[in-house]
This record gives sequence, C-alpha cells and structure tokens, in this order.
Amino acid sequence: MSYQMKTEEKLFSLNPEDLNACVSCGLCLPYCPTYRVTGDERMSPRGRISLMRMSEHTDFTPTLEWINSMDTCVQCRGCETACPSSVPFGDLISDTKKDLEKVRKLPIMVRSGLFVIARPSLLKVVTFFIASLQKVGLFKNSTYIPSGIPVFGNKFSTHFSSGSPTLFTGCVMNAWTPWVHKAALKTLKFFGVTSGVSGNKVGCCGALHEHSGLRRDFRKMAEKVIEMMPDSGPVLVNSAGCGAILKDYGTLLGTDEAKQFSERVFDIHEWLVINCQMPEKRNIKEKIIVQDPCHLRHVQNSHHYVRDLLNPFVEIVELSDEGLCCGAGGVFSLAQNKLATEIRELKTDSLNAVFEEIGEARIVSANPGCVTHLQAKGFEMKHPLEVLVEHLSEADAQG
Repeated sequence: MSYQMKTEEKLFSLNPEDLNACVSCGLCLPYCPTYRVTGDERMSPRGRISLMRMSEHTDFTPTLEWINSMDTCVQCRGCETACPSSVPFGDLISDTKKDLEKVRKLPIMVRSGLFVIARPSLLKVVTFFIASLQKVGLFKNSTYIPSGIPVFGNKFSTHFSSGSPTLFTGCVMNAWTPWVHKAALKTLKFFGVTSGVSGNKVGCCGALHEHSGLRRDFRKMAEKVIEMMPDSGPVLVNSAGCGAILKDYGTLLGTDEAKQFSERVFDIHEWLVINCQMPEKRNIKEKIIVQDPCHLRHVQNSHHYVRDLLNPFVEIVELSDEGLCCGAGGVFSLAQNKLATEIRELKTDSLNAVFEEIGEARIVSANPGCVTHLQAKGFEMKHPLEVLVEHLSEADAQG
C-alpha cells in the first residue's frame, strides 16, 4: 500500500551529498538499537538511507513499510559515533520526519502530549491530574511518566541575573521532576555560582517537536526561548535532550541570533568541570553505574564530564555496551512502545552483567526520559546531580 500524492516536486527534500556519504559498510549496525532487536535491514541506518534514496525521484510515493522504517528510528544517533564516513544521519532522519508530516499524522497520544507540553498553563493542569492519580496508585510504573510527580507543581519562577549563568528548566522537568533542578541549583551554590532560572515564562525547548517532524511548531518555540532568555551569560542544561537541541538552534534556525545563543549553551556537568575547581578525591564508598543518554554521548559528546564531576565522590562503573540506547527516545517509548521495551531489554542485559560482577548499585543518567524508562523496569535510577548533592552535603557536614 502507498500514499498517493500528485506533485511535480519531490515529496522529500533530503541533501543528496549527505545521502551519498553512506558507503553501506555496515559498521553502524551493531550500534543501532532497532536493528539489534529486529535484525531487519530496513530498521538500520544503512537500510533507512537506502530507502531515503528512493525519495530522490519526483514520482516517489512512500509505502506504509517505508514510513514505518522511518518512524521506528529512535534518533539516538549512535550510528554517527560509529560511522567512519561521518554520515550526518541525524540531519537526514530529522528532515525525513519533517517531510513525513505531509503524508501521515503522528499517533494521537503523541500529538496530545506535544500539544500539552508546549503550553505551560495546560501542562500545570495535566500535571495536577496525573499527580492526583498517582496518589491513588495509577501511573506509578509508566515508561514515560515519572513516579512522584508533585501535585502542586514547582516553584521555579523566572528570574535572571545579568551575565550570570541561567539554568534552563524546560517543560516536563520543570513540572514533573523539579527535584533535579533543585539538585542543580544546590550544586551551583556549592561551587559558588549564582544562577538565574528560565522557569515557565520561557517554557519548552521544542526538542520533542523537532524530533517528531513538527518543524514549524519547533521553530516558534525555539524563537520564543531565544527571545525570552537573557542575551548574555551561559545557558546551563541538565537534560541531555534539551541541551542537544539548544546547542543546535543555530543550525536549525539558521539566524545569527540563534547561532550566538547556541554558542552559550552548555550541559551543566560540562560547564561545572570546565569552570569550577573540582574537590579532592575523597574516601570512596559507593559504586555508581553511569548510563549515558544518547544525546549527551553521541550528539553533544559531553558524557565524560558526568564522570569528571562524580569522580571525586564515587567509584564510576562503566557498562560494556558502548553507549547503546536504552529505548526511551523522547516520545519513542510512547509511539513505539513494543520496540522501546525490546530495546530496554538489551540495556537490562548490560546492567545485569554489571550487577553480577559488583552487586547492586544505583544507576545515574543525565536525561529524564532514560531515568523514567529504566525506573519502570525496576532499576534504582537517579540524575547524576542528585547523587552529587548527597555527597556534597556529606562533605559539608564533615567540614
């Protein structure tokens, strides 16, 4: 079956040079989570690029199978790390998702969720509703809704300090996991840093909209963020997905203003390690497993800063899967729940292998989606800053 669409122009506007950069070597295959769980070439980067090349013809009409191949990409971009030809797969799949909006609609649950998070007042109402349901035992083991959502939301009012860093609080984290932002602010205070807060007035970065192909919605949200944020000082981000998209505003929007903004964006672990004096290594008692979010490792290449920040206080334990995706993927776990669950089993195997060697341990991941997705499997998950604050408090108490 195919979608018929009469047009004299190409339906998909992909960069031919980017498509031709792939030499089909297959080195990406072991790093692609959807290929790993299906063994289906159409669900690999190499296979997807081969299918994308079909769209170069003006008479191309995508079949349901073709659309499914693109929709099932997690957009983890692990393939980019593995690729010897530096194929910009992230750009290719992003542009493909944008053009897919012409021929299919996103699942209603995804569209509803994206509609809500773009509107802070509505998100506040929905947050109250979900948190109330959690109080009576519902939504407590969801792959995309964290446990313990506060009923009455957060207290992060928008405030800035000229030239000082600003903590970007976003949308869902602002409403659903405010304890991570509190940990971030406590960490900054420990290092003597005064920080502003973006809060509800700035709102969502648009990452999930961009990943879903809603480019026009994303652009409006990105322009609002740039307009509302201060025009100087570092922008610090404690969510890997938000940080990756904020750093990419310059490329995606293509304006000088957006480029200048992106140059000021840092993952919070990155900024702290570069700009602050790290404490001396203490007597190590706790082992912590680090699960790298894809958009911190494969997109920002800033995952090592998490280790640098935690290293004085804990013993870092690495996984052997070379940063394989956990399956969360933003709205992926909502739109493609079966695949997301199967991919999570690969991560579960990696974690269990470590547990067999060292015993039980807490796991840290610097992205709320990863934390929630793995918590639903029963793992004890924390944001790195939550663990760091515990040890900073202990260090303060010991003088």
